[in-house]
Amino acid sequence: MAVFTPVSPDEARAFIDGYDLGGLTAIAPIAEGVQNTNFRLETGAGRKVLTLFEGAPDDEDLRFCLGLTDHLAGRDYPAARVERDRQGRRLGRLNGRSAAVVDWVEGHGLLHPTPADHRTAGQALARLHLAAADYAPTRADPMGPDAWVSLLARCQAATADLASDHPDRAMTLALRPILDRALALRTEGLPSGPIHADYFPDNVLFSGGAVSGVIDFYFGCTGPLAWDLATALNAWTFDAVGARDDFAFAAFLEGYRSVRPLTPPESTALPALGAASALRFTLTRLHDRLHHDPAWLVTPKDPQPFFRRIGVWERG
Repeated sequence: MAVFTPVSPDEARAFIDGYDLGGLTAIAPIAEGVQNTNFRLETGAGRKVLTLFEGAPDDEDLRFCLGLTDHLAGRDYPAARVERDRQGRRLGRLNGRSAAVVDWVEGHGLLHPTPADHRTAGQALARLHLAAADYAPTRADPMGPDAWVSLLARCQAATADLASDHPDRAMTLALRPILDRALALRTEGLPSGPIHADYFPDNVLFSGGAVSGVIDFYFGCTGPLAWDLATALNAWTFDAVGARDDFAFAAFLEGYRSVRPLTPPESTALPALGAASALRFTLTRLHDRLHHDPAWLVTPKDPQPFFRRIGVWERG
């Protein structure tokens, strides 16, 4: 259960009374999610989601993310509208955490998407980029190159006393030249704007064969649109061990291009962006495994499948 900060019904009721939602009638924890605490709320104004933000981002970053999803909802994009309290604020405080209330989005993530689903998901990502283009606030990528350098340094420190053939030590050593190549990647001149940056299947909800909702914008930032596409391709078109499904890859990419054609520089840069994106998730997963506290409720994910993706992208 991904509930890091408990909230009692009375605490939730007092918080919701600050909104024009007709009061709280029921609250239930939501098991999904590894970053934040989420509850399903039943209110006089319908079903909502209460999110308590654990640790990272600061309130200014959260305002960017909440503003982005609200902006998209206002453009008839299937993102959650963010509720404002009676003082007009999207962000509040509950039990020592920043907190927000958003509309419940119907649908479910796909465990086994078909090529048609991949094409639909690609189209929805391109629509997101077009609908977000006039969102004025900006945010630097919190998981950009500076974070990669820091993560690798922490992985190196954690594996320094391991034998060189230990899997975690061997992976850490192998990541150094890969990181150097990623840091040399230049994205100036590529079309940029607000991006989701975590467009994984569990954040894209389907209903009746269509995308009914895109959720969890909390890694959202300003960056190259092709970076968002590369991350989505990593998330959607590789199998559990890190091998690429060429049919899924072609379908997702064709779906994206059918809505927003790539510029020639974007097409050229896509393999390097894909490798760098796979590096980013390899580093976060390796770091989380090396620094895992057994008391934490979430089991760290295996970095190996994303590590294998790097080689797939670099081999072409």
